[in-house]
Amino acid sequence: MQLFRFSAVTWNAHRIHYDRDYAAAEGYQNILVQSHLHGCFLAQAALAWTSGSGVLRRFRWENRHFAVAGDTLTCTGIVKDTYQKDGWGLVDIEMEERNQDGLLCAPGWATVALPLRATDKRERGH
Repeated sequence: MQLFRFSAVTWNAHRIHYDRDYAAAEGYQNILVQSHLHGCFLAQAALAWTSGSGVLRRFRWENRHFAVAGDTLTCTGIVKDTYQKDGWGLVDIEMEERNQDGLLCAPGWATVALPLRATDKRERGH
């Protein structure tokens, strides 16, 4: 259902995303997860990490391996850098989305902005 709905809202009518027989004729065991949905999963994971207080400032990802309906996709990430700019705390995150077999489907890179606490501002001399 998720793949069908994502295709609908993104106007993606390619049959490989909703027609199992067509996907099989192309050599896949099931319908394919849309390329942009991989990016959405990674962006959603970055924002979820902020517990709703973050703003996505920069984001990019690369599709490396396909995923099909029924795959279990897991997004993880590590903080690569933290810094302050324009009254925000910025966090650079390196991320990846892997399937249940450990295959890398999509690496990603995000910068999320978090509001500084009053104590953070006092430490900066504000």
